[in-house]
Amino acid sequence: MTSLATLPGFLTHFIAGIALVWVGGWIYCRITPQDEVALIRQGNTAAAIAFTGALIGLAIPVGASVSNSANLVDAAVWGLIALIAQLGCFFGVTRMLGPGWREAMEQRNEAAGAVVKGGVAIAVGIINAAAMSS
Repeated sequence: MTSLATLPGFLTHFIAGIALVWVGGWIYCRITPQDEVALIRQGNTAAAIAFTGALIGLAIPVGASVSNSANLVDAAVWGLIALIAQLGCFFGVTRMLGPGWREAMEQRNEAAGAVVKGGVAIAVGIINAAAMSS
């Protein structure tokens, strides 16, 4: 079967993409002032929305970096650039939301700020991915 000839390339790029998204999610959890994973385990919907948006926003440009790369190293470099752009997005959005967003998400499980954070992360991820193909 010649269709399986590209399986090793698929596996290496797939694993690299998953690893980049995982590392990005891990870094995101470390730089945010709240513990999203603990909040999600407590049933905090706002934290789940924000974290899911961040992961989707990261996966879109990582997928583009894998799709448009010349090789595995190229995919990893552009994936890291995508990660930096997405994390920069987080800091910009939190400044826009003002100082009370953290307490609103943690204490009142308020989803408004989380929806904005997640939505902006996805929007920036789409733009980030499109910029990689230019």
